[in-house]
Amino acid sequence: MQLIHKLTLGNRRKKKHLNTLRRIQEKQGWLSVLPVLGIVLFLRGYPLVVAVIKSFTNWDGMYKNTFVGLKNYIAILSGQQFWMFIKNTFVLMLFIPMQLFFGFVVAMLLYEKVTGWRMFRSIYYVPQVISPMIIGYLFVVIFGFNGPLNTLLRAIKLDFLAIAWLGSGKTALIVIILLLVWIDIGWQGLLVLGGLSSIPPSIFEAATIDGANYWQRLFTMTVPLLVRVIEYSCIKSVIWTFTGLFSIIHSMTHGGPGYETTTVDYMIYLKAFVIGSQLGYASALAVLLLVIVMVFTIIQMKISDKVDDWSGS
Repeated sequence: MQLIHKLTLGNRRKKKHLNTLRRIQEKQGWLSVLPVLGIVLFLRGYPLVVAVIKSFTNWDGMYKNTFVGLKNYIAILSGQQFWMFIKNTFVLMLFIPMQLFFGFVVAMLLYEKVTGWRMFRSIYYVPQVISPMIIGYLFVVIFGFNGPLNTLLRAIKLDFLAIAWLGSGKTALIVIILLLVWIDIGWQGLLVLGGLSSIPPSIFEAATIDGANYWQRLFTMTVPLLVRVIEYSCIKSVIWTFTGLFSIIHSMTHGGPGYETTTVDYMIYLKAFVIGSQLGYASALAVLLLVIVMVFTIIQMKISDKVDDWSGS
């Protein structure tokens, strides 16, 4: 009995010692990241808090800073412009599946090492490296009234198609969509290629031995195994569509004609720096944009059951 008691006491002491070491390691870990975490929280959190506070004022950046309550929010939500901006963003979001599809095709071609894959591997990501402003100006030149595209259309007797592509809201949105699909292929392809690289080759080898052909392996194995990658891509692409198109819109259309290609993030810039320095109004737009992005992200995570997966429950 004394031996059992000593063993039990020794195990308890060992567990207590291990728990103490674990707590010390956790404290050391938090202390090591605390400086960087504090800087990140300050750089991210302070502007957010200021934006929320200023959204309830008529702040113009210099002289006006009077509390106006919900006036900015009421003006935004009761006007038609805001809903036009949301509609424009939704139109651009509809083509996220196309971006994912082309990125998936590129990734599969590189993964299967088709003829010329080494050369293509070095150039497919180039649109992601080039500044969006430069790409925007490039598309303005290509789709200009006397640009290369219209010159080609006139040369092949398709003059009726040689239009001012950026002069109409509908055709300008088409051009922006083409740019978004083209510029996003590299990122989508890299993401999918990373997912493909994480799949053990033995799985495909076993399926091949069992008699599965390429298309059967693709649709019954590859795509299901990449579901989490596809989910992440969709969430990230939606956030980018809401918050990352400023440079593209600014370089191509400046939100025009009228406001037909304006998005919420571009309108924040216009209200803050172009149309009368309405920084309080712009802050309210920014807060609404943050809420919209959060709602869409939560909905997507709920749909894909990612909330439970990421929370560890």
